[in-house]
Amino acid sequence: MSAHTLLIVDDEPANLALLTQVLQPHYRVRAANSGARALQAAVTPPHPDLILLDVMMPDMDGYAVLTRLRENPDTRAIPVIFVTALDDDVNEEHGLESGAVDYIAKPVKAAIVMARVRSQLELKQARDRLADQNSWLEAEVARRTEEILTIQDVGIHALAQLAETRDPETGNHIRRTQEYVNLLAQRLRRHPRFQATLDDHYIQVLSKSAPLHDIGKVGIPDTILLKPGRLDAAEMAIMRRHAQLGADAIAKALRSSGRPADFLNVAMEIARWHHERWDGGGYPDGLAGEAIPVSARLMAIADVFDALVSPRVYKDAMSLDAAREIIARGRGGHFDPDVAEAFLTDFDAFAAIAGRFRDTG
Repeated sequence: MSAHTLLIVDDEPANLALLTQVLQPHYRVRAANSGARALQAAVTPPHPDLILLDVMMPDMDGYAVLTRLRENPDTRAIPVIFVTALDDDVNEEHGLESGAVDYIAKPVKAAIVMARVRSQLELKQARDRLADQNSWLEAEVARRTEEILTIQDVGIHALAQLAETRDPETGNHIRRTQEYVNLLAQRLRRHPRFQATLDDHYIQVLSKSAPLHDIGKVGIPDTILLKPGRLDAAEMAIMRRHAQLGADAIAKALRSSGRPADFLNVAMEIARWHHERWDGGGYPDGLAGEAIPVSARLMAIADVFDALVSPRVYKDAMSLDAAREIIARGRGGHFDPDVAEAFLTDFDAFAAIAGRFRDTG
């Protein structure tokens, strides 16, 4: 006997007995003598692989039963063969249009019933195999995609950490600035000036790219990068080159890849322009206002705030309140005023991040 389960639905006991006699030697057969019982049986184990459904039944006819089966996600995929004395072309066409896979006319002939049942079960097996294969392929694609994203994230953080090892005092600077930028983006995503840019995808890319903002520091000499004191004008000019060095390195990587990568485009923006000022007084290009990419405007506040509240060999860490006051004075000068306002409005959350990821070494 096959492992397939068939559900026979007919309000006439004689018809149920006949079909059972024909099919039971080959399949597991279940029977229902009304539409309501058929619907209940269809969702009760063992679930049918195929339903043979009478059309003309009292209370609920076969068309109504089929409609209900198709409305239920648990029974939608079960193939249904109509079995009926209505053997004219119009009724057969109506049955097939209603979603039946086949149509057997009464009085039934054993050979025809067996052939139709066998064909539909084979088709169902093929569909199930294809569905299983598609599910496996979808899972495999998801797994490979997750693996690629993980490798990408590890690569980003490895590069960022490489830059930070040149400047050992910065500690958790990468993690803090990433958290600050993400928080700013979330707060501004519904602001009229930013909602067209800050969608879910952009915020995800922005957060991924943020750790590369100072990657250009790998190109700055140790005598300047690690100087235990303030830089003079000539040294500061060399230090400022890190913005362009970082952007150029990312741009080269992007060209070498031969394919677009959103996170590298945003990383290049951040690396080059996070030291620009809203009033045009920043570097390396002296951009002003809206000409500065959104990503760089957000990183500008994140980077400055973290530098203010973190200790360096040439200065002590500034208090949170003092840092807040400096950001407030920078509205419309150093910083995009709306970005600065978002920072000030949610200052406690930024202070919490600074505390949670503060350097302990």
